[in-house]
Amino acid sequence: MTGSPVPPAVEVVEYTDPLCPWAWGSEPVFRTLRGALSGRVRWRRVYAILFDHDDDPPPDPAAETAWYARHVEEISAHSHAPRARRLSRVAASSWPSSLVAKAAERQGGDVAERVLRRLRETVFVLGEPADTAALALSAVRGTPGLDLGRLTAEAASGAVLEQVRADRAEARRPVPEVLAPGGGSPHPGAAKETADGERRYALPTLLVRSGAECRAVPGWRPFEEYAAAVDALRPGLLSVPAPLSPADALERYRSLTDPERRLLTGGVWPPAHAVRVETGNGPLWMHPDEAAAHPATRR
Repeated sequence: MTGSPVPPAVEVVEYTDPLCPWAWGSEPVFRTLRGALSGRVRWRRVYAILFDHDDDPPPDPAAETAWYARHVEEISAHSHAPRARRLSRVAASSWPSSLVAKAAERQGGDVAERVLRRLRETVFVLGEPADTAALALSAVRGTPGLDLGRLTAEAASGAVLEQVRADRAEARRPVPEVLAPGGGSPHPGAAKETADGERRYALPTLLVRSGAECRAVPGWRPFEEYAAAVDALRPGLLSVPAPLSPADALERYRSLTDPERRLLTGGVWPPAHAVRVETGNGPLWMHPDEAAAHPATRR
């Protein structure tokens, strides 16, 4: 008779938001890190709610949208992540997309990854943030392996609402190390002061935990800083996999930005069957099955 599986001794906590431009720009490194730690850590996402219900509406929505579009453009100049050709508006709320992303976790890791990816792409590829329940659910329709009816019910449930409320509260209890972080990053990740005087983690922030020990890596950082945090707690835990072939990478990830395919793949790019979707500053590459169900192709 065998005992219960032993939980991983290391936990990685990712404070994020589906609509955050720095989190979107960090995906190439995070995908690499998740691959290097696959099966050896517990990776947990905490949805911090970047755009909250009680945020004051802008007095001039058009001016606010123009300002935010420039802000995203400045971030993408650092991260090289795609940005939409035109941003329709600043997101009214992060709650709908966070509820959908949290509910998707109940359908397994692969589904959760693909749902979150679709939600990010609503802002940074389509320019139409998934800031209502209807928009968030429409964005993820056709995601491989997803039971949309189940997702719809669970995203509206009290249980998932309580999970996201707990995420929001956890994100507002930052560890002291992120109050004044160092480093030369354009986004060093100092904890943000909220409108009600609280502090929350800047997005993204990763915490690496093992027992009572913890290392924080806030803001936009290179892979080496995340690797150093893991090595400080569990030397030798990281195992960076060999680059995937372009076709295998597209099969696994379904959509890839240029920064991602440079980090994650080896060989001649693009594969013959890749579908190219233009953005405001470069392509997004999709598997044909993903493209067939993606909101970018429904226009």
